[in-house]
Amino acid sequence: MTRQRIEIKKIANTAARQVTFSKRRRGLFKKAHELSTLCDAEIALIVFSATGKLFKYSSTSMRQVIERRRLQSERIDGLEDAPSVELQLESATHSVLSKEIAEKTQELRQLRGEDLQGLNLDQLKQLEKLVQGGLSQVTETKDERFLKEISTLEKKGEELKEENLILKQQMENLPLVVRGQPSEPFPHLHKSGGPPPPQGYNTSDISLTLGLPFPN
Repeated sequence: MTRQRIEIKKIANTAARQVTFSKRRRGLFKKAHELSTLCDAEIALIVFSATGKLFKYSSTSMRQVIERRRLQSERIDGLEDAPSVELQLESATHSVLSKEIAEKTQELRQLRGEDLQGLNLDQLKQLEKLVQGGLSQVTETKDERFLKEISTLEKKGEELKEENLILKQQMENLPLVVRGQPSEPFPHLHKSGGPPPPQGYNTSDISLTLGLPFPN
């Protein structure tokens, strides 16, 4: 015969409730003792009955367990109030970067010749070396750029000379008529036996020879 499952709710009958409380309390304390013994756990139980009577069980010392619980609670509250590890790392990184930016900004101002009052003689000498080294690098870079531009211009000049020579050779190979220098003016008139053009007449303008006849 299976046991009937008891519904978990408040027992209405006072006597039955007291009997159940007594049985369950003893069973609870027994299980706590077993758990403490089997697992080497530190356990403390405090139970108040409906009439206000105190029942307690502790595997070691009730005061010791309560004090340990209080310290643990304070530790947890402190961890919750403290910033997270990630936030602490970000804050530390931000502080380091801010310090580096301030130092580099100060160095840049000093390289420009500003804020030199607080520097001693050795620091001024070191700054002078830095400036001279930077100036030397700038000069070398500038000279390299100049030489590169000069080389580029010389190369372009040679290319233009070659193109000019090629064009000149092409012009020399062209016929005289194409170059605008006819070897004999009005050749068609001489072949047809017509009269020569008058003195002072522009023989280069062929369009006039196709017009009215020359005056007598």
